[in-house]
Amino acid sequence: MENCLFCKINQGEIPAEKVYDGENVFAIKDINPQAPVHLLIIPKKHLSTLLEIEAADCETIGSIFSVANDLAKERKLDESGFRVVANCGAGAGQSVFHIHYHLLGGRAMQWPPG
Repeated sequence: MENCLFCKINQGEIPAEKVYDGENVFAIKDINPQAPVHLLIIPKKHLSTLLEIEAADCETIGSIFSVANDLAKERKLDESGFRVVANCGAGAGQSVFHIHYHLLGGRAMQWPPG
């Protein structure tokens, strides 16, 4: 998508601190972290919201969770716990309309989260 922040980051047009770059997915450090570890895991294919995910995207979505597990283990979050969050729509807190998953850890999480 032409004006999408995450598409531009993926294409190298906007700098970001990438911590993972795979075939279908990349991950960056969040510029406004809400936890000691706050990474964004992003599919390279542009999907505006979770509602656009189709059966053909299942492999990519699976990759997101595989990458989340690997990144969490690298940062020792598997020992203390972590959270993976995706927001769908402005009312849920989605501010960039390219789906992405927040990997949060390094502190105690509260419930309910909102």
